[in-house]
Amino acid sequence: MKPATTGGAPYKVPREHDGWRSLTLAAAMHALLVLFLWFGVHWQSNKPVAVEAEVWDMTVQQAAPPAPPAPPAPEPEEQPVVKAPPPPPVATPVEAPPTPKAPDIALERQKAKQKAAEQKAEEEAKQAKLQKEADEKLAKQKAKDDARKKELAEEKAQEEKDKQEKQDQLDKKLAADKKAAADKLAKAKQAAEQKSADKARAAEMSRITGAVGAGTVGTAAKSTGPKGDANYQSALVAAIRSQLAYSSSDDTLTAQVRITQLPTGEVLGTKMVKSSGNAAYDSAILRAIGAASPLPKKKDGTVEREITAEFNLKDLH
Repeated sequence: MKPATTGGAPYKVPREHDGWRSLTLAAAMHALLVLFLWFGVHWQSNKPVAVEAEVWDMTVQQAAPPAPPAPPAPEPEEQPVVKAPPPPPVATPVEAPPTPKAPDIALERQKAKQKAAEQKAEEEAKQAKLQKEADEKLAKQKAKDDARKKELAEEKAQEEKDKQEKQDQLDKKLAADKKAAADKLAKAKQAAEQKSADKARAAEMSRITGAVGAGTVGTAAKSTGPKGDANYQSALVAAIRSQLAYSSSDDTLTAQVRITQLPTGEVLGTKMVKSSGNAAYDSAILRAIGAASPLPKKKDGTVEREITAEFNLKDLH
């Protein structure tokens, strides 16, 4: 039996003519899907959300099954074996370009910003902690310095107080020493003056005693009388009366006192020549004579060695 022929040619597997059209349609669909996703990501106003899409390639097809083997030729007639044509090459599926991961990029950026903010906050917290520790340390040091300054000020004040007390004690001691020295000097001067006065009195007494022993009684009597310079006597009595302190209703009291004096007017001795009859009045007159020493001198600077003065109480009023 002969194989079926068409117009005398052997049978061949018909070629599929729709493969390229299917591939073209699939590629166009993938491109449209990619454009849709791209515009959707860039046009959205909300926070982008990661979208995962799984694409299935529908263009991959299996090759057509090979044609059944031709029946064996009859033995009498050997016909050349016609090999079946190889199947048409399968077109490699076109892979769609990778979808841009815009949402992933934005998420990474957000994570990076969040991480940077956390690191910044952590760094600021660390700096604040260090600044706080430094401030506390500085405050402690300042308090310590203030306490030390206060202690030094108190010590200095105590030292100044002790120094002032020592200076006051020294000043008091110096003043006491100075006063003691002055008192000693005054006493020495007073003693010297007293000694000089005693010496002068002794010389005058010696002179008076010698004059009396030489027989000058008449002259002495004349000199002791109430005679002489009236102005001089008045000045002498006035000086004594200025020191007299006595009061009585009896104005008739009268006393006479003999006064012996040195050439300097200093009273050497007194003697009551005539008593007033009132001991108090007589004592007051003697005290007044001692208080008025040295007595006034004459105009020529001399004094009478002995002079008798009379004191009437009525003259004192």
